[in-house]
Amino acid sequence: MFRHQGKNRTFVHNLRLATLLSFVAGIVNITGVLSIQTLTTNVTGHFAYFAEEIMKRDFVAAITFFVFTIFFLLGAFTSNFLAELISKKHPNLSHVLPISIEMIVLIAVGIFGTQTSLSSLEGKWIAFSMLFAMGIQNSLVTKISQSIVRTTHLTGLFTDLGIELSQLFFYKKPEEKKKLKISIYLRLSIIIFFFIGCFSGGFLYNTLKIKTLFIAATFLLIALMYDYIRLQFHVIKRKTFNHKTILDK
Repeated sequence: MFRHQGKNRTFVHNLRLATLLSFVAGIVNITGVLSIQTLTTNVTGHFAYFAEEIMKRDFVAAITFFVFTIFFLLGAFTSNFLAELISKKHPNLSHVLPISIEMIVLIAVGIFGTQTSLSSLEGKWIAFSMLFAMGIQNSLVTKISQSIVRTTHLTGLFTDLGIELSQLFFYKKPEEKKKLKISIYLRLSIIIFFFIGCFSGGFLYNTLKIKTLFIAATFLLIALMYDYIRLQFHVIKRKTFNHKTILDK
């Protein structure tokens, strides 16, 4: 899911990555909305709020929304920096530290955060932390999938989906249609699982409140464990095959 990159990635790898992490993003998104009444998975709306507060001459609020975008950017920078650094010696493990940091941030917010208003200092730090975590996730997914998968916001996905649906009327060659349908299926999967994450996260929030983020962190842990188990399986399989080859000789 994470360790295959470049030409080694298949549609199935991208589908697993997309569905799981878009589900996580959906949970984080609805938790941010319900706990501090703001979006915490993307920065598009925050630029609009930033401009609005500037026009209203509320510069303190404007700076807050601007800092939101900086934390998302910082998360993206941190994710790719660490992935590049680790990949030089351990290319199969370049995803582990960024995902681990995302998990730690979400768990920390779940432990120490409370339902509050965005105007409070605590509300701002909750938003900063969640945007940082989503910056990490979006950057990592984008890098691994070579920009095919994005999981933290839907604007670009709906745009790409609209374009590809219209292309169904013009692409006539079987191989072109097959490739197009695969891409449409992937984008629909991301959208559907993002919505499922939002709905299930909203339902769980009634009971768990901001600790709903623990569920998101749990799914990230499952993803890491799944990738690690598959890696160990292939290592053992390769060693067994090599050993058998030597014995046959």
